[in-house]
Amino acid sequence: MIEHLDTCHVISHVHWDREWYRGFDGYRGRLVDLVERVCDSLDDDTYATFHLDGQTVVLADVLEIRPDLEPRLAGLIADGRLTVGPWHVLADNQLVSAENLVRNLFRARRWGNRIGRLSTVGYSPDAFGHPADLPRLLVGFGMDTALVWRGAPPELARFRWRAPDGSEVFTVNQSYHQTEVLWDADASSVQLRAYVDAEKVRLPDGPWLLLNGGDHLVPQPPSTREQHSAEARVDLIESTLADFFAAARESGASLPVIDGELRRPGNRLTFLLPGTLSARTYVKLANEHVQTLLERFVEPQLARLELRSGPSTIPVSDSRSLSGLLDHAWDLVIKNSPHDSICGCSVDEVHRTTTVRAERAVETGELLVQRMLLEEGLDTRRYGTPPTEKVDLVVLSGLGAVVSGPVVVEVATDVGSSVTALVTPDGHEIPFEIESTRLETVFEADLDLLPDSRQCAIHRIAFTATDVPAFGWKAYTARLGGAVVARAQEVETGQPIVSGRFSITVNPDASVRVQDRDTGVVHDHIGRLVSTGDRGDSYNYDPPANDSAVEPRVTGVRVTETPVRTRLEITASLLLPAALTADRDSRSAECVSVPLTISIEHWRDRDQLDWAVSIDNKADDHRLRFEVPVDSTATQWTADQHWSALTRPIGPELGELPTGPALEAASGVAPVHSWASVGTGANAVALLTRGLPEIQAYTAGGASVLAVTVLRAVGWMSRFDLRTRTTGAGPMLPVPEAQCHGVLTAHLSIIFGTRAEAGSLHLPAAAALRRVPLQAFPLRPGHPAPSAQSEPGDAPQVIGALVSTWKPVDQTTGGGGSVLRISNPTPQAVTASVHLPTRVGTVERARIDETVLATLPIAHGNRLTVELGPFGLETLILRAGER
Repeated sequence: MIEHLDTCHVISHVHWDREWYRGFDGYRGRLVDLVERVCDSLDDDTYATFHLDGQTVVLADVLEIRPDLEPRLAGLIADGRLTVGPWHVLADNQLVSAENLVRNLFRARRWGNRIGRLSTVGYSPDAFGHPADLPRLLVGFGMDTALVWRGAPPELARFRWRAPDGSEVFTVNQSYHQTEVLWDADASSVQLRAYVDAEKVRLPDGPWLLLNGGDHLVPQPPSTREQHSAEARVDLIESTLADFFAAARESGASLPVIDGELRRPGNRLTFLLPGTLSARTYVKLANEHVQTLLERFVEPQLARLELRSGPSTIPVSDSRSLSGLLDHAWDLVIKNSPHDSICGCSVDEVHRTTTVRAERAVETGELLVQRMLLEEGLDTRRYGTPPTEKVDLVVLSGLGAVVSGPVVVEVATDVGSSVTALVTPDGHEIPFEIESTRLETVFEADLDLLPDSRQCAIHRIAFTATDVPAFGWKAYTARLGGAVVARAQEVETGQPIVSGRFSITVNPDASVRVQDRDTGVVHDHIGRLVSTGDRGDSYNYDPPANDSAVEPRVTGVRVTETPVRTRLEITASLLLPAALTADRDSRSAECVSVPLTISIEHWRDRDQLDWAVSIDNKADDHRLRFEVPVDSTATQWTADQHWSALTRPIGPELGELPTGPALEAASGVAPVHSWASVGTGANAVALLTRGLPEIQAYTAGGASVLAVTVLRAVGWMSRFDLRTRTTGAGPMLPVPEAQCHGVLTAHLSIIFGTRAEAGSLHLPAAAALRRVPLQAFPLRPGHPAPSAQSEPGDAPQVIGALVSTWKPVDQTTGGGGSVLRISNPTPQAVTASVHLPTRVGTVERARIDETVLATLPIAHGNRLTVELGPFGLETLILRAGER
């Protein structure tokens, strides 16, 4: 009688965090060593195959040090024995933008073209949860499979994962860190048998998969464990991801469908680590800033520049140089996207590095905007004699629709001059406000400008720009004369300030009472700031057993009312416990005074209130949240995520604390990109954010609250004594800079009433303008704008949908042209209208990866009608030429 053996596919691999409990260079030296060892072991057949993680950046990192290894790596990849990709980096795919993920996959494709091939499995096993739109993205790059772990239903080994638009991928749920199974020769047979038996509970009939590897380890080759596998009655087949997925599909098992995001509580050691959404807020804010700069201003302006015909007004740079600089900036941003980098859960050295990378990308992006505007005859450099009569300026939009909105800009004048009027190109004066004036020495130098320093008056002015062209600019002129200062008045807390439809009263705790004068609905304690203790680490929030909440106390309120806006400037103080007690169960009796500055603005004719909250944090071990009370009868809340919106239940702030080992408490916090909404009708409230991804709607004491985390101050990368997670999530290393001392400013907005309801385009459009505000640039004295505004036919204009991107085609696509991607962020089908640039002769419908699917007819009047299903997305390639 032949004994039956259970067949188990085994894939030897490594998971390589580029930076985590060591800095990048400490890891890279080890990576070079690992790759050379793996190549040797593949050459002598010690390994049959090896998966070099899901990211091509490991190739880039190794070949910078050992370029001689490239032919060897390419040969092994061509033979299918060494696999890599499909990503360039294994990003935290919840915290970065959709377009960041697209650029990530394109960068990997370049390496695939160079090195021979990429894995076609959507490999993302260690991300701390997965967004609902990931299946759509993978399908858009020609992939119909995914391998995930954290956040997937732990009881399911396989399922069909479906995005909100209906895109679907065959998904395997598998822990990637199973090095221990084959590591110890004395225990391998027992470990292997126990592993297969455990997998049989989820998947009785197989085939089963063992991912033989882990973090920064060279795994034991399966070929050295043949006797042990025989003892375990397991037939180990050295495999590849592609071969395993083929075998899994051939099994023909009927699979359940899982819709939406993967953020389900896991079983033992399967942690979601939700505190990473708010650890080191400054990292998230920096990422949001640079992503917005590249996606919304640099890429569209480069697409405009390449589309325009004829010689440049001021030839400055070859477009190839501009494209190369943009590519460099994206490389820096993408290298900041791995979960241990953007999640804020690494040692301090790493986050000093990520901060510098982001700063370098911002510097590059700002230079590119300056250079491309200069190509158009718009010289934004502060150079020359400070003006005494006028300052010309332009307002630039990063949105794909004609928009009107707030503008705040600093203009430099002669020290004896100030702004006395603001006029449109046709000479009409419009309302403006001088927010502040200071003296400053302005320095400028460039390739064609000798270094020069001038003493200037810097005036910060505010106004509303109207009808700024899509991805274009509009000119204004500030006339100069004597000083004009906006009127400010001191008011007491409890005194109403009326502005448009709102009556606003400042409460003693620095929150406000808002009465909607249109509906009569009163919203109290809006913008309540609450500090609670946090004994957790960079991975998990952990409230002390004996916690105490602290609210600010107002020390002053100033109100400025101008024809442009009403602005409340609230100064307040938080008397915070300095840290935790020695036993970490309470907040300390010793306190520090933490200053707060809160600005609340209502711009004329706008239906939202805008907050800027600045805190100079001096306290340790606490969490600060901005809270908005919402309708207590509501049972769910809705928020955006990449190209869609998700509705979640309103529940407790924190789930039941685990009592068993290596488990994690459920948490209601969720990753949000720009807006969250609760309620309907006059009671609806929406919160707009920018770079603050941790939001939660929860109930406590019969009341419901929408809360966004402003900062979370912790001093440990990981700890083993948390109550919300009953073991460590990494090494127990001190990270004092994660206490986030210093000044941090958060920008938020609130909309009330029917326009705050989820489900229509209004709320996502309002959030887009808050996230991508209009940018203004003063022009060099004596160099006015060449026209009143940019040519309307220079850029696409989209009505009835949002623009996800307008950029040049990727270099892997070829053929020239630009990519316009539009999305419907609502659950209803919509019809969008695209006004095409005048020089576009052909429009092609494409996948997200720019693979052309069809050529589309262009209607009379340069218009294209696009039907978008619920949460639909369309990618269009626009090519110049005759029609």
